[in-house]
Amino acid sequence: MKAMILAAGRGERMRPLTDTIPKPLIKAGSKPLIQYHIEALVTAGYQDLVINHAYLGAQIEEALGDGSRFNANIVYSPEGTALGTGGGIFNALPLLGSDPFLVVNADVWSDINLGSINLVSGKLAHLVLIDNPEHNLAGDFVLQNDLVLNPGSGPTLTFSGISLYNPQLFADCQPGSFPLTKLLRKACDNGQVSGQHYRGQWLDVGTPERLKTLEQILATASP
Repeated sequence: MKAMILAAGRGERMRPLTDTIPKPLIKAGSKPLIQYHIEALVTAGYQDLVINHAYLGAQIEEALGDGSRFNANIVYSPEGTALGTGGGIFNALPLLGSDPFLVVNADVWSDINLGSINLVSGKLAHLVLIDNPEHNLAGDFVLQNDLVLNPGSGPTLTFSGISLYNPQLFADCQPGSFPLTKLLRKACDNGQVSGQHYRGQWLDVGTPERLKTLEQILATASP
């Protein structure tokens, strides 16, 4: 199974850090943010990785190369102008193939075992959901058993930015920029999205303040 790291965001909330480098290359502790994902994916058995990029994307390719030093095989999906989460994945489908694939947002961090995430038979997507953080108290989805529903039918949880997709989720899409959320909402209405509630460590590293929080977590973690 292949995996994709979404790394095309501009990182406006991280300015001025992102004025000269793309957000995935900002260091937390001793490593760039994206390296934590690569290492976690390889540990989980994902060696064939696709990384999309737009803003200062050449720096990402230069920094990571073909992935061999991480025991990975990295290919890139350059966008020029960012295509959004949905458009970025759709654009990369020729590189991802016809089998289900894992997707991780480059600007989140978690200690989840990525190898523990599985797509339920017959579903188009599987989402890892977490307790609502302070910056998203309204939440995104409802989880009933292992079925993900749109808000309105119970307490909400937040989408972690970690998920598995069947390429058929994108069957009716057209090239261009579009959000992933619209596809997921429709699939939820059709009962085609499964999910799990992860209660371990997770952080949206979207601001300098949260970057400092991550550095504190890493500094106190066991070697």
